[in-house]
Amino acid sequence: MKFNITTKIVLGFVLGVIFGQILYATTDAATAASVGDKFQIISKVFLKLIKMIVGPLVFTTLVVGIAKLGDFKAVGRIGLKTLGYFYFATILSLTIGLVVVNITRPGEIQSWPRPAAGTSVGIEGKKLNSIEEFILHIFPDSAFRALAENEILQIVVFALFFGVALGAIGEKGKNIMKALDSLSEIVFKMVGYVMQLAPYAVLGAMTAVVAAKGLGILISYAYLLVCFFGGLLFFVFVILAGICAVIGIPFFKLMAQIKDALLLSFSTASSEASLPQQIKALEEFGISPRIIGFVLPLGYSFNLDGSMMYMTFATGFLAQAYGVSLTLQQQIVMLLTLMVTSKGIAGVPRASLVVIAGTMAMFDLPVEGLALILGIDPFLDMGRSATSVAGNAVATCIISKWEGDKQPTPEEQITA
Repeated sequence: MKFNITTKIVLGFVLGVIFGQILYATTDAATAASVGDKFQIISKVFLKLIKMIVGPLVFTTLVVGIAKLGDFKAVGRIGLKTLGYFYFATILSLTIGLVVVNITRPGEIQSWPRPAAGTSVGIEGKKLNSIEEFILHIFPDSAFRALAENEILQIVVFALFFGVALGAIGEKGKNIMKALDSLSEIVFKMVGYVMQLAPYAVLGAMTAVVAAKGLGILISYAYLLVCFFGGLLFFVFVILAGICAVIGIPFFKLMAQIKDALLLSFSTASSEASLPQQIKALEEFGISPRIIGFVLPLGYSFNLDGSMMYMTFATGFLAQAYGVSLTLQQQIVMLLTLMVTSKGIAGVPRASLVVIAGTMAMFDLPVEGLALILGIDPFLDMGRSATSVAGNAVATCIISKWEGDKQPTPEEQITA
C-alpha cells in the first residue's frame, strides 16, 4: 500500500509521540533525553538539507521572476505593497497576542513557581538594535557570504539587483535567464529528494521532544496551551479568513492547498522547513512565480505572525506570573518595540525567546522567568510555526490579487 507524503508525516508524528512517551516512562530522565537526542539527528539532518536548498531556491526563483518582469518601478511597487501588508499583519498579530493574554490571564489562573534568581535559561536578551544597524544588516557586503550563511534578507537584496540588471540588458541576458530557470528546476528536483526524509525527520523531532519532558507536561500547562492555541486558531480562522473574504481569496481552498506545508511546519516546529513545499503549492494554486519568489522570502523575515503573537502573549504571561501589572501605555510601548526589533531575526536560533528576553529586561522582569516556558516551548513552537506559514500564504495571495495576477476563483477551485 502506497502512502502519500501527508499520511507519512502524520504516521511519523504519531510514532514519534509513542516512542518518546515510552522512553520517558521506562527510563530515567538523562537516558530518555540522550536517546531522544539520537533520534533527533534525523530531524537535524533534514533541516540542514532544507537550509542548503533555501538560499539557491530563493535566489534563482526571485532573479528569474524579476528579470521576466523587467521593470524596476514594478518591483518597487510590489515591494511597497508587500512591506505595507506585512506591517499591518504584524500589528494585528501582536495586538491579538496582547488581547488574548489579557482576557484569559493564564499567568494568574494557577500558581506558577518562580525560578530562583540567577537560574540559567541559556537565552540572552537581544540588544535592541538601532534602525541604522537594522538597515545596514539588510544589505550584504558579500553575496557569497549571504548565501553561505543563509541570510534570506540579504539574498533577496542581491537577487533584486541581479534580476533588474539581468532584465535591463535584454537579449544578452536570455541565456543566463534560461540557465537560472533550469537551475531552479534542478533545485526543485533536489527538494523532492530531500522531502523523502520528512516523515523520518518528524519521527525524530517528536521522539526527542516527548522523551525530554513527557506528555504529562501538557496536562500541567493545559490552560496555557489552550489559551495560546485558541489565540492562534482565532487569528488564522477569523482574522486571516476575514481578510481573505474581503479581498476575494478562497481561504479554505488555500489552506487545503498548503496543508502539507502546514503539517510539516507544525511537526518539525520550523516554518523554514516547508518553504520549498509552500512555493510549489502556491504555484499550483495559481500564483505567479515572480510574486511567490518575491513575497515568500521576505515573509520569512518580516511576516512571522505566529511568532509575533507568541512574543506579546509570552511576555504578558510572564508578567502575570510575577505579579507585575503592565499598564496600557506599557503594553503599547511593548507592541511598538516588538514591531521593530522582531524583524529580520528568522535565522536566529530560538529567535522568539531571544526577543522576549530582551523585552522582559525593558520592563524589569527577571530573565530567569523564561524557565517557566522553556519546557513547553517546543510544543508552542509547533503552533506558531504553522501559523506563520498560513500567514505568509495569505500574504502572497493578497499581493497577487492586488497585482492582478491570474488566480483561481472559488468556482474554478470547486470545478477543479
